[in-house]
Amino acid sequence: MLLKKIFLLFSVIIINFSLAQKKRKVDTVYVYEKVVVYDTVYIEKPLQLKSKNLVISPLLVSEREIKDSYTENTDKQKNEKKIKRKLLHTFQYGIEAGIGFKNSDWTAFMSENKQQFGENIGIWGSKNFFSFPLSLLLSANIYHWNSSFDLDANKEDTYLNGFYFTKDQQPVLFQRFNNKHVEYALQLKVAYEWKNIRPFAGILVNKNAYKMQFLVPENNVLSKLDDFKSQQTNIGFSFGLHYRILKHFLVFAEYQQYKMKNISLKNSSFDFDIFKTNNTFAESKINFGITYSISKS
Repeated sequence: MLLKKIFLLFSVIIINFSLAQKKRKVDTVYVYEKVVVYDTVYIEKPLQLKSKNLVISPLLVSEREIKDSYTENTDKQKNEKKIKRKLLHTFQYGIEAGIGFKNSDWTAFMSENKQQFGENIGIWGSKNFFSFPLSLLLSANIYHWNSSFDLDANKEDTYLNGFYFTKDQQPVLFQRFNNKHVEYALQLKVAYEWKNIRPFAGILVNKNAYKMQFLVPENNVLSKLDDFKSQQTNIGFSFGLHYRILKHFLVFAEYQQYKMKNISLKNSSFDFDIFKTNNTFAESKINFGITYSISKS
């Protein structure tokens, strides 16, 4: 009985081993996926509204201008050229006033105080004859210079005491002199305007009305007190700077210098040179003031 069981067990093992040695066939499995896409469809239908005094204003279509940048720049350049041409032919005018200090070489031997203080007023006009902002400026001024010394032959012995002789050899006797005088000046300047600054330079023609008193002969007797005035015209130069503080107001600083040949004194009846040698004297002055433009810029 035991032998039968052992035999049967070995038979089962042998059969299973033999079946395991055989190649098994591989099965193919196909997987299918079902995709469902849902779409939404909107249908527009007119909405029936019952208007109860409902007022809807009509739509306004606004007009928008489309600018051409090239045309705009061209027009801008044309306008700038027109403005420059207009300024080129613009004539401006105004008034000015100021104060200043003057130094004179020819009075140095009479007084150590060479500097004089004075005031001035004037008128001016300018026009752009050249390309803007270059302009010509013409001005006319009157200066009043206060005295810095006083000479009186009746009170003291001065450098000018004594007799002088006119061209027809008539004697005159010095009496009084101080350097208080009036000056007339005409200037032609070229000005260049840059922003609020306007530098300028030019030439000037001036005339100093110095006055001395002498005793002159009347009926061959020195008994008449008369005035002798300087009459010569001088030429010089000037330069300075204007600064615009308001539309019509400018402040300025200016330097002037010119030369005088001798000091010629003239009278309705007599004339002579107080310095008979050919001396040349220099006068210079510095002025400060304010200018007002009357014309519209």
